Parts: sequence; C-alpha cells; structure tokens
Amino acid sequence: MGQRLTRGDVAKIEAEIEKRRVELRPQLTAAVAEAAAQGDRSENFEYYAAKRANGQNNSRIRYLQRVLRTAEIVDDEEAPADEVGVDKEVTVYIPEDDEEDTYTLVTPIRADSLNNIISIESPIGRALMGHKVGDRVTVQANASYSYQLEIRAIRNSETAGQMEINEF
Repeated sequence: MGQRLTRGDVAKIEAEIEKRRVELRPQLTAAVAEAAAQGDRSENFEYYAAKRANGQNNSRIRYLQRVLRTAEIVDDEEAPADEVGVDKEVTVYIPEDDEEDTYTLVTPIRADSLNNIISIESPIGRALMGHKVGDRVTVQANASYSYQLEIRAIRNSETAGQMEINEF
C-alpha cells in the first residue's frame, strides 16, 4: 500500500510530472549539452551543476510516478460535514495542557506539521479521523505515552485543497 491521496493530489502530481517532462527536461538536457560543449569537463562547474539539476528532475519524476502507481485514493468528499476527515480544520482542547489548538488534516504529501497542517496518517490524524464534535480521543504518541484530545469544532478547510504537494 502506498500513500493515501485525494483526487486533487493525483491531479497536482500528474500536472507536475507533465511540466517536468515537457518543459523542464528539454531545458535541462540542453543546459547539459551546452555546458559539455565548453570543453574540458574536469573543472567545468556549469557541466556538473547542469547534470545534477537534470538528475534531480529525473529523480523527482520517477518518485512522483511511483507515488501514483502505489497510491490509495481517499475520497475527500466522503466524510460527512460533522465528522473529521481529509481537508477539514479541527479545533481540539488538550486537557493536559489546558489549551486549544486547530489542525488542518491533509494527505501525507501535503502535510506541514510546523504550521499545524497534519497528515491523516500522523498519530493525531489517525486518532481524530471519523470522530465528531464532543468526542474524546486518545492520541498514542509512542509505545509509552498517550494523551487525550476533545474535539471542539470541525469545519471544511478553505485552503487545504489548494496546498501544493511537498518536495522530497
């Protein structure tokens, strides 16, 4: 089983692959040829930089193709409005810290935990999925530590669907 992706994620990945294959690859290949034509390659920084950029582009294409081949499609329209699902913002109360926090749940390829945009496969995401306002869930952080969250609010995220997919 591969990464869980929404149909929007798949469309973004396909668009990036197409752009990298049709636009970027010919430019990078031409840059390698141009740098190689400058003569001695042993000390030709431009040649090695162009080859590296070309290699990174090809590597990204292969990675994205592999993600698509092994992906499990998650229907982002599947969860009812009052239930935690993909592309939802969830406000939770953390009794242990006496604090509230808001998380946006997304697929792993769009997660950014530093900005509270968390994967549905993260410990918090797994604990929250499918629950409703008022539910208390247990987040299993690791084998020896867990904590409680109380769901205070659930709403559709206005920005989650527009988030770009992450680089490597």
